[in-house]
Amino acid sequence: MLTKYGTDNIIVMLIIGGILIFSPLFLSNKYISIILFSIGLLLILFTFWFFRDPERTVPEKAKADNSFVLSPADGKVVEIVEEEENYYLKNKARRISIFLSPLDVHVNRVPATGEIEFYDYNPGKYLVAYHPKSSELNEQSRIGLKTQHGKIFFKQIVGIVARRLVCELKVGDKVKAGDKFGMMKFGSRMDVMVPLDAQVFVKVGDRVKACETIISKLQ
Repeated sequence: MLTKYGTDNIIVMLIIGGILIFSPLFLSNKYISIILFSIGLLLILFTFWFFRDPERTVPEKAKADNSFVLSPADGKVVEIVEEEENYYLKNKARRISIFLSPLDVHVNRVPATGEIEFYDYNPGKYLVAYHPKSSELNEQSRIGLKTQHGKIFFKQIVGIVARRLVCELKVGDKVKAGDKFGMMKFGSRMDVMVPLDAQVFVKVGDRVKACETIISKLQ
């Protein structure tokens, strides 16, 4: 299944891929024809791969206990640090940063059940997504979620390749853990910030999956 969040990109990329695949019909140069056909085929295959939206299931223990925090994105944990969070939590917090390569699923999911209390969009810069400064300076959506067990702050952050965020969330929305809410296109980063007293179950280098990997537990 392909995600609805990438419909515009999917249409454009498939059209371009189709044109490249069929262009050899109008060319006499064999080598150029092979190159264009190959590029077109790769573009189509990449489109279906990048915009895939696989089914995901919330872990049973997270269904039974909504103090668990799920990963909102697929990718690799690249940083876990303690820092001041001044937008929503307004306190020291633990940041878990997840880097998404262009090969990861880019559909994002809500990390916990609750209500969206804060939303802010920052047009920002385009540093590489794994750069420490990207967490603050890059284009990003900042989202504050209030749960029964405390508050969570998370950010969609685009990198040097990505140029567009999709986020359906708005202040006042009631959400459930695992709900889809948007995507980050063509390589990006997701930061999740939890209170210092929250348990963290992942470490730097771990691979995580949106909706299926439990990354923390609120106290």
